Amino acid sequence: MNFRTTVEPAKSNFSISHEMNLMLLGSCFAENIGNRLISLKFNVDLNPFGVIYNPDSISQCIERLIDGRKFEKEEIFFYNESWHSFIHHSDYSSPDFETCLNHINKRFEYSSAFLKKTNCLIITFGTAWVFYHAQSGKVVSNCHKLPSSHFERRLLDISTIIEKYETLINSLKQINPALNIIFTVSPVRHLNDGAEGNQLSKSILIAAVHELCKKGLGFYFPAYEIMLDDLRDYRFYDVDMIHPSQFAIDYIFEKYSATCFKSDTLNLNNKIEEINKAYNHRPFNISSEAFQSFSRQMIDKIKILETDYPYFDFTEEKKHFNQTK
Repeated sequence: MNFRTTVEPAKSNFSISHEMNLMLLGSCFAENIGNRLISLKFNVDLNPFGVIYNPDSISQCIERLIDGRKFEKEEIFFYNESWHSFIHHSDYSSPDFETCLNHINKRFEYSSAFLKKTNCLIITFGTAWVFYHAQSGKVVSNCHKLPSSHFERRLLDISTIIEKYETLINSLKQINPALNIIFTVSPVRHLNDGAEGNQLSKSILIAAVHELCKKGLGFYFPAYEIMLDDLRDYRFYDVDMIHPSQFAIDYIFEKYSATCFKSDTLNLNNKIEEINKAYNHRPFNISSEAFQSFSRQMIDKIKILETDYPYFDFTEEKKHFNQTK
C-alpha cells in the first residue's frame, strides 16, 4: 500500500539550460532555489533588491528595473543609526549614506541590464499581506523596524494581483519578447499573520497565479503543494517549524529539475554536483597519497567540463584541489 500522496508537476513548456540567464525574485524560498542553481553553475541574478515577499513589492522592483531609473538620495532615509530604502532588504542598509546608495545603484544597474537578456524570470510570492507607508501611501518591501504606527496593513485581492501582473508582463515582453516566466508560491509559513491569515494569503496567491497562467502569462511550479501535500509532515520542516528543512528543499528542487530541465542538463548537473561534494569534503590528511590522487581526478574532471563549457567558472574549486598538492 502507498501511504503517501506524491505530487508530480506537469512538464514546463520550455526547458532551462546552463546557457540561459536566470533571474529570481521573491521570498526566502527563492533564495533556496537560486543558491542551488548558482552552485550548479547556472548564470543567475538572485534577488537584486534582497528578499521580498508580496506581489506588489515584487512588481515595483520589476517596474523599476524596466524603467532603468537609478535611485536618488531622496529615496533613502535614516533611522536607527542606518540608511535604508523601503524597496530594499536590510542587506542594503548602511550607517554610511554613500555606501548605502552606491551599493543599491551598483546592483541595480547590473540587474536592469541583466533583465533585458534574461531567458527565464522566476517569481516566488510569499504573502498577500502588505504594509502601506502612511506618509507616502506606497507599499513597502521592508519596514526596517520602524514603529507600526507608520504603516497600515492590508490584504491584496486576487483581481488586483492579476491586473497588475498582466500589465507588468506586457511591459516585460516589450523589452524582452522571448522571456519565459515561472511563478511559485513559497511553502514557508507566515505565521505572524496567524494560521488562518496565512492560509487566506496563500489561497489568494495561488488563485491569482493560476489565473495568470490560464491567460498564458506564465508557468506555475507547485512548490507550496509539494510541501503541504507530498511531504506533509513536521519532520520536513526546520527547527522553527516554519521553513522547509534542507531535505525538503532538496526534494522540491529535484521536482523542479524534473519539471524544467532537459535530460542533458540533468546529467550535467550531476557532474557538477559530484565536484561540489568533493569540494565541500574536508579530509583528515590532505597530504595523503589517497587524497592527492582524488584531487588530481577532480582537476581532470573540471578540465573536461571547462573544455566543453568554457563559460563555467571553477576558480575556487581548482584553487581548493591544487592547494593539496
